[in-house]
Amino acid sequence: MKTSAYTRRDFLNHTVSGLGGIALTALLGRNEALAGVTPNTALNGGLHHRAKAKQVIQLFMNGGASQCDLFDYKPQLLARHGQPFDPGTGERVEATVSVPGAVMKSPFEWAQHGESGRWVSNVLPHTAKVVDDCAFLMAMTSKSNVHGPAAYLQNTGFLLPGFPCMGAWMSYGLGSLSDNVPAFIALPDARGLPYNGRSAFTSGFLPANHQGTVIRPSAPEPISHLQPPVGASQITPASRAEGLALLREMNLAHAVEHPGDSRLQARIESYELAARLQVSAADLLDLKGETEATKKLYGLDRPDTTGFARNCLTARRMIERGVRFVQVWSGPGGGANNWDNHGDIAKELGFIAKTSDQATAALLIDLKARGMLEDTLLVWTTEFGRMPFSQSSTGRDHNGGTFVSWFAGAGIKPGIAHGQSDEWSWKAVHDATTCYDFHATILHLLGIDHTKLTFRHSGIDRRLTDVHGDVIDAILA
Repeated sequence: MKTSAYTRRDFLNHTVSGLGGIALTALLGRNEALAGVTPNTALNGGLHHRAKAKQVIQLFMNGGASQCDLFDYKPQLLARHGQPFDPGTGERVEATVSVPGAVMKSPFEWAQHGESGRWVSNVLPHTAKVVDDCAFLMAMTSKSNVHGPAAYLQNTGFLLPGFPCMGAWMSYGLGSLSDNVPAFIALPDARGLPYNGRSAFTSGFLPANHQGTVIRPSAPEPISHLQPPVGASQITPASRAEGLALLREMNLAHAVEHPGDSRLQARIESYELAARLQVSAADLLDLKGETEATKKLYGLDRPDTTGFARNCLTARRMIERGVRFVQVWSGPGGGANNWDNHGDIAKELGFIAKTSDQATAALLIDLKARGMLEDTLLVWTTEFGRMPFSQSSTGRDHNGGTFVSWFAGAGIKPGIAHGQSDEWSWKAVHDATTCYDFHATILHLLGIDHTKLTFRHSGIDRRLTDVHGDVIDAILA
């Protein structure tokens, strides 16, 4: 068979079915994958200054977690429950998909916890026990109160699709700590992908090898197409070797003809990584070596918590094996089984919080016990908050005016809170923070100046924080 009579696409479509089947070995080199700079060992792995954190786990509450039912205690909601909502500012009060209802108190009981006295509702009993290890951002804001744009904003710094997410920027700037695992791994909720689907993990205009590797630890096939299909008897070691030799020849010819096109190089690096994952993935995802006490700590012994628990425990194992950034999602996209609680806060928020609370606290406890919080940053966030007034009697509508996130671990001052919302938990009023500040702070802890990590695209030096953002010094140790 002559190469000229058989295109690359024909070859890929007819010869192999999985990434592993076309994995290449060191073809065209792997040293150009990063941002053109190498993390300095003298800076503890940082690019621009000494890094306090080397790795990040982000827990993303998909749907808009209600701050006024979780962390932002407001006696005013209790005192004015059932009354018309009037913030007293003369502003027009609007909601996203509903007519503003009456002031609604939280259906949950509240108490102060830890030496810090942090208010937490009883819907998060496990997280309440670790508040002294956390730094809370009590007045985060979003430019959007629509799921898709707001989720993009909190992940990429832009409202529109097509921009690289934070994990992709970390991969681009720092790479992985190990050759055998991706730099950026996304663990969706076991019940489905979040709002924006796979574009939530996109590399945007960065080289494609920086996009998130999607792994579903609870699925029968956690990593899609990693191995050839069971019935593919025609794929043998000999046929693979012959196929790789042919593919090498074709790729080299393509690279010569298109020297400025990075897509082929990115695809090759992805296939190389897939080949290494065929060996390392089994250990990465196998929880048999974990003690029963650890599994119970995360909630793997309970049907209602096992999905998020498995993801959180797997995230810790991934950090141990050198993954730079792991994003763990709570809640799929859609109008149910997530943090988008329009109908009944007590029932809907109670459900999703129960599925994630134990594993969230367990992850922090486990990282701390193993000494991993010394160089690992743990982040809890969402795309926006909820309104202090009712929707459909007992639900809450979207609110970009204020919401809560928290940090714990490397470089973070524990047991503090920064920022404050108004007496209603309607809008941020003191020390408000944005996604740009949020991203700038995370990059700062990784030893990156957010104004210097750029990529030239369409004549613009793009960055994660657009043209905004300040490091939130108040929460740094």
